[in-house]
Amino acid sequence: MDEENKTPITINGKEYVLEDMTDQQRTMLNHIQDLDRKVSGAKFELDQLSVGRDAFINMLTSSLEQDQ
Repeated sequence: MDEENKTPITINGKEYVLEDMTDQQRTMLNHIQDLDRKVSGAKFELDQLSVGRDAFINMLTSSLEQDQ
């Protein structure tokens, strides 16, 4: 395979070539990429949940203040 068709992967500041990795190393890389997506999704969901919680707290506070 020529250099043009090789896929560079940077890990901890060092560059590796995807096509030179073993099947096991590629599998580990796939797990890492999948976990990165899941972590990102979980952070996004946590942001949504936090904003939703804050909205309900504000609605409850407003409702309680109207009752006084």
